[in-house]
Amino acid sequence: MKQLSVSIETFFWNITNRIQIKDLLDILIIAFLLYKVFQITQQTRAGQVFKGFLLLILIGWLANLFGFQALNWLIGNIVSNGAIALLILFQPELRNALEQFGRKTKVAHIGSDMDEASRIVFEVTQCVISLARRRVGALIVFEQKSGLKDFIDTGTTIDSKISGPLIANIFEPNTPLHDGAVIIRDDRIVAAGCVLSLSANSSLGRELGTRHRAGLGVTEGTDAIVLIVSEETGIISMAQAGKLTRHMDADSLTKILSTMYQHDKKSLKDLLLGIKNKIFGKAKRRDEQ
Repeated sequence: MKQLSVSIETFFWNITNRIQIKDLLDILIIAFLLYKVFQITQQTRAGQVFKGFLLLILIGWLANLFGFQALNWLIGNIVSNGAIALLILFQPELRNALEQFGRKTKVAHIGSDMDEASRIVFEVTQCVISLARRRVGALIVFEQKSGLKDFIDTGTTIDSKISGPLIANIFEPNTPLHDGAVIIRDDRIVAAGCVLSLSANSSLGRELGTRHRAGLGVTEGTDAIVLIVSEETGIISMAQAGKLTRHMDADSLTKILSTMYQHDKKSLKDLLLGIKNKIFGKAKRRDEQ
């Protein structure tokens, strides 16, 4: 830990006393890499541990600066041995992060054929609404920039144009693929019956079953967008970035799907905020009545 502290002090001394263009470039590269790590690991267990690890390094540097030998020794041992433990514990998350670093940017939008995009938005919306009315459980994953090949390989390859009736038939009870997830890439249904990793979030309510936990789980490590239909209540939910938005209606679904397929000007974050306000506004009006 003392050696790390000396390195940090030397780094800052070089910045303040003999900074050069290459030093600025060096700082920018480090800042970019740290930003990408935070971006990839946010809303995941690995992200929280990474922040804690950086905090330990900061505390250790301060302990060495003020001469707290016992604290410096303790944190030094934790940092030295903890790095290896983290590599073992968070191997899946680290693998996913490295995959995203090396993956070429992929745009998961159609846009070039507005008629086809409109058809997809309409068919998926009507299919999900129909499944919800009949209380047929469904789990539909829309791949974005993060590849989902690991999950696709667990299911049955379909490689078909997006079709509402096909999706409805897949999730029909007592059919071979109804228990898994359907994964959509661009304008193709690539696989069905896929197995997703469950969310590690311990604060989820007990009313959320395996389907919701699986939908949340895949969004904790990727930028996928997931639509979930509850088999018990018929409630439609959307999962993104490890967060769940419930009580979606036809209008909400249309706006979200249009954002993915038709390049709407509003961002998905703005749409979700509007949907949330709309849902809570309706609930508030019901309470007042």
